[in-house]
Amino acid sequence: MSDHEHAASDELIFALDIGTRTVVGLIVEPAGEQFRVIDCTVHEHSERSMLDGQIHDVMAVSRVIGKIKEELEAKHGLLTKVAVAAAGRSLRTKRVRMDIQLSRHAAVTRDDVLTLEFSAVQEAQSLLAQELNEQDVTRYYCVGYSVVNYFLDEELIGNLIDQRGEKASVDVIATFLPRVVVDSLLAALNRCGLDMQALTLEPIAAINVLIPVTMRRLNIALVDIGAGTSDVALTEEGAITAYGMVPVAGDEITDALMNAFLLDFPMAEEVKRALTSSDEITFTDILGLEQTLSTEEVVKAIMPEITNLAGKIAVKILELNGKAPQAVMLIGGGSLTPKLTERVAEALGLPAARVAVRGADAIRQFVGEHPLLNGPEFVTPVGIAVAARRHPVKYVTVTVNDHSIRIFDLRKMTVGDALIASGLDIRRLHGRPGMAITLTVNGRMKMIPGGHGTPPVIEKNGEACGLDTPIAEGDRIVAVAGQDGENATVQVIDLMDKLDTLELFINEQPVSLGPVALVDGVPLPLDASLTDRSEIVIRLPRTVEEVLRESGVWSADGADEPVEVFHFQVNGHETTLPALQKIVQVNGKDAAFSDFVRPGDQLTFREEPFQAPEIRDVIPPEEWVQETISVHFNGQPVTITLASLSITMNGRAAEQHEIVENGAVISVKASTPTAPVFSDVFRYVDVSLEKPVTEGISRLVMLVNGEPASFHTELNAGDKLELYWE
Repeated sequence: MSDHEHAASDELIFALDIGTRTVVGLIVEPAGEQFRVIDCTVHEHSERSMLDGQIHDVMAVSRVIGKIKEELEAKHGLLTKVAVAAAGRSLRTKRVRMDIQLSRHAAVTRDDVLTLEFSAVQEAQSLLAQELNEQDVTRYYCVGYSVVNYFLDEELIGNLIDQRGEKASVDVIATFLPRVVVDSLLAALNRCGLDMQALTLEPIAAINVLIPVTMRRLNIALVDIGAGTSDVALTEEGAITAYGMVPVAGDEITDALMNAFLLDFPMAEEVKRALTSSDEITFTDILGLEQTLSTEEVVKAIMPEITNLAGKIAVKILELNGKAPQAVMLIGGGSLTPKLTERVAEALGLPAARVAVRGADAIRQFVGEHPLLNGPEFVTPVGIAVAARRHPVKYVTVTVNDHSIRIFDLRKMTVGDALIASGLDIRRLHGRPGMAITLTVNGRMKMIPGGHGTPPVIEKNGEACGLDTPIAEGDRIVAVAGQDGENATVQVIDLMDKLDTLELFINEQPVSLGPVALVDGVPLPLDASLTDRSEIVIRLPRTVEEVLRESGVWSADGADEPVEVFHFQVNGHETTLPALQKIVQVNGKDAAFSDFVRPGDQLTFREEPFQAPEIRDVIPPEEWVQETISVHFNGQPVTITLASLSITMNGRAAEQHEIVENGAVISVKASTPTAPVFSDVFRYVDVSLEKPVTEGISRLVMLVNGEPASFHTELNAGDKLELYWE
């Protein structure tokens, strides 16, 4: 067995930083609090097998890893475990606004806020899945989220707890690591016979070595500028609050040099690297011409691209942080770009001293001096090794409602994370409030809220817990949704604020009447239940009829009882009248049921038997065809009837002035009118036609309007008739 085949010591940490352009392998040995870098090797990818931190060609990447592994194994023995990091640029960040309706009467609790935050994270998760046409939302691990703002009724607010309002909202930036990134990392390592000893995220790895715990309370932006992308991470209050990625980095500067001086890519890379170390640079362009220029001139030619890169980084920092951070740290090979720190500071409006490149000097506390580790590009690989020992990321396996869930323990994981990972809809866990009822009461809108929904029952290992309770390996979580609230119910009486009364007298007795309720125009009792969108009018009784009904003196319910009636027929037309007559008086005067009443009025109400009418009162006018003419007879007015009425009641002849009997059948017939003659007058006047005995009277004189006439002379209205002996 040759030297290099013995297994590497258990203490040694093998760390890999798999970047877009290069893969860095480190062998690190813990030495007390420090770490000693024993060996380091760097290989470039031979083809474009990485894209934005995501492994596209597992086999090609595993070949590069294999080479590094072989090189290091030759010196340090068999390597079986490796610490790796998922690239910050493979993280997906989503910003989401989430609202919940609040009950006006209850203050917002911590549980309400957590439910809102986790619901927002879950919404971000499902939006991300939709964007990427992914059916299974749980294919994204949430590796962190930060609240950008809270709102109460659309107004910005610092803290929602104990506030009251109608709607609470939260604006959240949530960051997700696609499971496929982890799966492809595992696949590439397995092909090389390596187990994942620890997984971290590149920004976390860098922050762990760059920013001591004592500085973590500061709001710091960490920018890892690689070849293809620049990754941005923000810390505040001891946690990484947000991640982002800008698709411009070192290669843009190389491209700018190629265009400015007609260089090929390898020569442009050389020139770029020389910018940091020499005052003069000599290069050969693609035409074979050699040029020597001062560093200043070269930088001047590519300044627009440097400014552009700085501007894009600054914009991303402001987008994620909402404001300029307290300090910015640049790491990665691209951070060595000349004048970049000044340009980033300008774009953020920070003093130049607040933006700095952190290189090997910043990680000396971990690795001491090492000839190979001399630049900012080694910060992340060392961070990965340190994280493997200090903050190893493990899978946590828990059960949620008896389903087993594997979660990446990338931060302090909570019950809420487990529920999200299980795919439970957190918004649906809280019982919904019951349906409200909206009414219009005397012209004003009124809303009756439904009952509150009950909170969910969440238990961890049989004990009640909250969404923010930490979880550990093997925990058993049970989440039972809360009950929905009852729908609102309301009766008319519930809407009456103050009960006014109307005081008056009925039949000399004092009466006090409460309000009446009209629902959609129909009177309803005070205990009637109301439906949504009803229009209710609540007021005191106004009319005689309302007063009589409300007081019970005249019961509308009496309509159901058989009412005694008086009826008769005239020429086949039936007439029915109540046998009892209602007589109403207000303050001694006859009144109608529709008349208004006032407080203190004296009402009299009685029912009397119906007074049967005479026949003449019930004959309809159209049947009454008694035409007449008036004439003067010997100076006296006389009315002559031209047609006569024949009346029968129940088959017998009857006179006009007779009283109608109940149930009578009356027939009225009129004779045809005839032209009157002189002799008709004798029916209406008392005159003797006998010749008086007086001496000298010989003849009867008959005149109509002074002209001689006979008994058969036709008469007209207004004629003057005379009759005398002479």
